[in-house]
Amino acid sequence: MQLSEASQPQTDTKEILKGAVQQNAIHNKQGILEKLFCLWFDGMVYNQIWEDPVVDAQALNLNERSKILTISSGGCNLLNYLAYDPAEIHAVDLNPNHMQLARLRLAAIEYLPDYPSLLQFFGSAKGPENLVAYEKYIRPHLDDQARHFWESPSMFRVGASRRIDFFAKNLYNYTRSGFFIRLLHWLCRLAKCSPEKILEARSLEEQRDLFQKHLAPTFEHWLVKTFGKLPITVYSLGIPPQQFTALKEDAESIVDVYKRRIERLACNFPVQENYFAWQAFARQYNVNEQNALPLYLQEEHYDTIRSRVARITTTVTTTTSFIQNAQEGSLNAFVFLDSQDWMTQQQVINQWQAIADAGEPGSRIIFRTAGSRSPIGDLLPESLLSQFVYHSELSKELYEKDRSAVYGGFHIYERR
Repeated sequence: MQLSEASQPQTDTKEILKGAVQQNAIHNKQGILEKLFCLWFDGMVYNQIWEDPVVDAQALNLNERSKILTISSGGCNLLNYLAYDPAEIHAVDLNPNHMQLARLRLAAIEYLPDYPSLLQFFGSAKGPENLVAYEKYIRPHLDDQARHFWESPSMFRVGASRRIDFFAKNLYNYTRSGFFIRLLHWLCRLAKCSPEKILEARSLEEQRDLFQKHLAPTFEHWLVKTFGKLPITVYSLGIPPQQFTALKEDAESIVDVYKRRIERLACNFPVQENYFAWQAFARQYNVNEQNALPLYLQEEHYDTIRSRVARITTTVTTTTSFIQNAQEGSLNAFVFLDSQDWMTQQQVINQWQAIADAGEPGSRIIFRTAGSRSPIGDLLPESLLSQFVYHSELSKELYEKDRSAVYGGFHIYERR
C-alpha cells in the first residue's frame, strides 16, 4: 500500500480550490462568500464520507474488473469499495488534510493487530488506548509528512493539543463537519428537542413519530430560520456558495430543504442499520450492537478488505489532472462525489473530455448534486455529451436507496 504520494504530477491545491470556487470578483457579495469558503475549506472538513458506498457499488457495477478513480474525502469509501473486489482504486483529493485522514485509515486497517483494535480506533474513535495503538502499530509505517501532520496541533486546538488526540476524545466530534453537527445538536437543545431519541425507534413508524416530536420543532426555532438562510452556515459541510444556490432551487425556503433532508434520513431507512443516521443524530457509530457500521468496520469484511489494501493508491491532485495523465483504457469507474456543483463550465468540459479520452468504453461515472437536476446536459457541448448516456431511471431508483440522504440528486452516466 502507498501511504505517500503516487507518481502523479503534484499541484498547488490552494490555487486549484480558488479556481474552482472563486468565480466572482472579491469586491462583490458573492465573491466575498467564495473567498471565505476557500479559507474555511483549507482544513480538515470531513471526518467520514457522506456518500453511500452500497449505492455506489450498484451504480458502478463494481467487480474484479473495476478500475476506480474516486475523490477520497475522508477515505471511508476507499476501504468500503474493497468489499466488492475491484482491481484498482486510485484516490485523489485537492485537500491534503482529507488525504492524510484517508491514509491513516488505510494504515490502521493494515497495521493494527486485529479487528477489535480497528473497531476501537475508527469505530469508537475515542479512548487513550487509541494513542497507544497509534504509537505502537501505525506511526512506524507513516512517512515524515504524515507524522508531522498528525502530531501537530489543529487550527482550533479545541480539546486536543495534536490532531491524533482526536482519537482519544471521539474523532467524530472534530473537524469542520464534526463541529457543525455539534452546533446542530446545540440548536436542537435550544428548541427543546433530542435528536438522539430517533435511535430508540424499532420501526419506521416509530421513527416518523419520534422525528415529529424530537426533531421537526427545531426547524421552527427563530435562530434556525435566521441563520439557516446564510450561505456561511453550511460551509462546515463543505457546501460552497454555488452549491448553496443550487440547494435553494428545490424549495421556497432553504430551511425547508434542510428539514426535508433530515426527515428523509430520520424516517426513510431503518435507523438501527443506518450508520449515517447514527453519525448525524448521535455523533458515533453503534459499536455495541455492531449493526450500524460502514463495511470496512464490519467484522465479516475485515479479513477481505485488509488483504486488498495494497490495491489503493493516493494522490493529492484533481480528478481531471489524474485522468489526463492516465493511460487510455486504464480507468472504467469514476466517482466525483458532489464536485460537479463546484466547477466552472470549462472545468466540467475538461474533466469529461479527459474521461472520453482515457476511460474504457462502458465506463460508469457517478456524482451527486445539491439540487435534484444533473447539470451535465447544460454544461457539455453536444459533440462531447453524445459520447455518454444518462441512466436517468436508475439514477432516480438508486437515489431513493441512498441512506445518507444528504443530497438532492444522484446521477449515473456511461461512456458509449
